[in-house]
Amino acid sequence: MKRRPLTGRGLAALLSGGVCLIAANILGTPLFLYLGLLLILLVMIAAIAVRAPRRTGGVRRTVTSDLLTVGEDSRVIVRFAFRSLLGVPNGTWSDALPDAVAGKAEGLFPPRLLSGLPAPLSGNEPLTFSYPIRGVRRGVWAIGPLSLSTTDPFGLVRRMQDFGETHPVTVVPAVLTLPSSAAQSGVASGSAQHSSNRVGQGADNLSPRRYVPGDSMRRIHWRATAHRGTLMVRQEEQESHPDAIVVLDRTGAHWRSGADFENAVSACASIAIHLAQHGYSVDVMEPGGVLLGELRGGEDDRDGLLVTLASVHPRGTDVHVPLHAATSGHLLGPLVVLTGTITAAEASQWAHGGAVLPVLMMTSVDDDSARAAAAHGWRVVPLGDDIAGSWADATSAAPPAALSPVEARRVR
Repeated sequence: MKRRPLTGRGLAALLSGGVCLIAANILGTPLFLYLGLLLILLVMIAAIAVRAPRRTGGVRRTVTSDLLTVGEDSRVIVRFAFRSLLGVPNGTWSDALPDAVAGKAEGLFPPRLLSGLPAPLSGNEPLTFSYPIRGVRRGVWAIGPLSLSTTDPFGLVRRMQDFGETHPVTVVPAVLTLPSSAAQSGVASGSAQHSSNRVGQGADNLSPRRYVPGDSMRRIHWRATAHRGTLMVRQEEQESHPDAIVVLDRTGAHWRSGADFENAVSACASIAIHLAQHGYSVDVMEPGGVLLGELRGGEDDRDGLLVTLASVHPRGTDVHVPLHAATSGHLLGPLVVLTGTITAAEASQWAHGGAVLPVLMMTSVDDDSARAAAAHGWRVVPLGDDIAGSWADATSAAPPAALSPVEARRVR
């Protein structure tokens, strides 16, 4: 907003005074001279009257929601301690809002009560007013400063003055309610609950799982292989490791648009919180093993994860990072990887390490990358605007059939 010192009326008065002076000089009429001088003098007196008084004030803002979710409505309460020797002027107030936060942050000053009368101001008691806001885009943004616009009694000159500091507001990704399914319940009973029953045994357990291309032949569990009729390997399960991992791929080359990445971030938060609500200990990380957040059942963990996800963006890199660092040594129940567009060669480098529920969600799925991922045991699910639908597809799909070493080489 441009801050023009003169109002439309003041500009008209100043121009009219100049025209009168010119007319008085051309026509030789003293009346035009007096009128022109009067108009110009009136504008000058109005400017002195508006700008001379010293005004100070402190501003305190409170947002009713500690964390503002994308699409969520909240309210900002402003307490404005205005001080001036000439009292409280009449005008308008406005609070500067970033594009990522929508709202009508303006009104009459001093604020009006329901009766239409100005709110009283006695001593150092601050004026209080509020306005609604809505989260539009995730991130950490600044609200303010508060601007006060007043004019002289004739409405000729405007004075705009800022008060107070800016106030940070954190807009976190939307957390959606996801459906539960029989497949997910089976994973929970076989992984999360089994892990909790072993607490206190003091030793690692060995359990067989299906063979995944890349596993060492020395880890083959021959008795389980003969019993189940498919190749099985030994898996060490440690009590101290988390039950679920959600991986957010931030490789810049994998994301074609910002909207795709925003869907992935919202899906990341929704899935991680959904799994935590179903009894899992959840780690949220990047493919290279960088930890973004942990969910261990506490409200602080949830808020900490959302605050971290509010500021994540794709990295400007074309280097594809394998998942080994993210999944190494973990006891895996669900493993959910969220990515954009990857090639078949990149999909072949992502091994889920024996996760009970390995899900690969991609915003853009092509046949080659889908076949390569499926050959390594992934459930490949397209990720779009309907995050709940994508999660339902991922958890209700039949488990992928294990491939023999010969079949795996043939797919490659």
